[in-house]
Amino acid sequence: MTDLATPVAVARPGALRRAAPALLGYASVRVLGLLALALWSGARDKSAYTLLTARWDSLWYARVAAGGYGYEVRLPNGDVHSDLAFFPLLPGLERLLAAVTGASYADAGFVVSLLASLAAAWGIFAVADHVYGARAGVCAVLLWAVLPVGIVQSMAYSESLFTALAAWSLYAVLTGRWVTAGALALLAGLTRPVGLAVVAAVWTGAVTSFVRTRSAGAATGGATRTDGALGVTRAPALTARLPSALTAGLSPSLCPVLGMLLAPLGAAGYVLWVGHRTGGGPLGYLDVQAGWRNGFDGGYAFARFVAAKLTSFPSALAGLALIIGVGLLVRLYVTGVRQRQPLVLLVYSGTVTALALCASSYFGSKPRLLLPAFPLLLPLALALARARVTRSALVVGGVAVASAVYGAFWLNGSGPP
Repeated sequence: MTDLATPVAVARPGALRRAAPALLGYASVRVLGLLALALWSGARDKSAYTLLTARWDSLWYARVAAGGYGYEVRLPNGDVHSDLAFFPLLPGLERLLAAVTGASYADAGFVVSLLASLAAAWGIFAVADHVYGARAGVCAVLLWAVLPVGIVQSMAYSESLFTALAAWSLYAVLTGRWVTAGALALLAGLTRPVGLAVVAAVWTGAVTSFVRTRSAGAATGGATRTDGALGVTRAPALTARLPSALTAGLSPSLCPVLGMLLAPLGAAGYVLWVGHRTGGGPLGYLDVQAGWRNGFDGGYAFARFVAAKLTSFPSALAGLALIIGVGLLVRLYVTGVRQRQPLVLLVYSGTVTALALCASSYFGSKPRLLLPAFPLLLPLALALARARVTRSALVVGGVAVASAVYGAFWLNGSGPP
């Protein structure tokens, strides 16, 4: 589908019922992953729950939830790890849930991620269903669930929360709900730095919609159009229905503008606040990230890392695997372009992928940083949807078992810093 002026259809009854197969499949995969983690951790005399809620970044989020910002660690090499690197929405939700229920911040983080992962699965289904149909939507959700680092979706990390906000913002763009799209992009920008990808998608959708609306105004109205990707005939674009609480009395033509204005406020607001707090000005957040040795170098550091792996054996096998992995990502993206994915999805997934691969951050984190780039899975989902059900089930089932075992091994080892 390439038309961004997609009509906002009346909400179909039983939307949850339509998504139920995807959500049940997703929950089953996650339960399998948690069971494998519990068994593996038990065999090593470790707590699976601690691995999920009280290690690595989850500790930083819980600390912010408990006492606000202001904590930092100074390393012997001079690096400064500040909690200002962590965006505020997840710890804010942890603090709220803990205050309401009396749960610990670790427990609250786990619950937030659990609910957010289900919301993310539903959002991914909604996007894929809108573009390719329900069967492809189910396949997309299952593929996202069985990713090798899918266990992160069950951790007290921000990936699930961000993916949920991003997926539903993209769906709102595809269905012409501009204010909703902008508001969700704002929240995504309060969750992770990669919220810029959602902002870019909302802006792309709004600008493209405006251009096409102007072009359509000069053309003959009332004719149906054909979806270039799947040959699906769709009705003419209609004016989006507006959230009355936000847009009462607002001209429909201004809604894309309002969405564009809302979208960057979350990320920009937090970055400017950090700059003010640190005295570093508008670029102060970059100084905070530099303390973690994070930055954007166009992929130079990652290329050097891969090249270093190729200089000896057996590390050369890991380097070759990384090259193949990057090549697969590129192949999936190019396939999405050839299948004429909506432009907003291409902009979003391309930005997420570029930010993940071209950052100089810890290289072991890159697989989880790519988790939100779910539109890259749509070509595979479409292929699975076209295959026989038994064959698709065998493929997904086999990969789910492998993913569960790998996730248990991974969290009991190096993990996802």
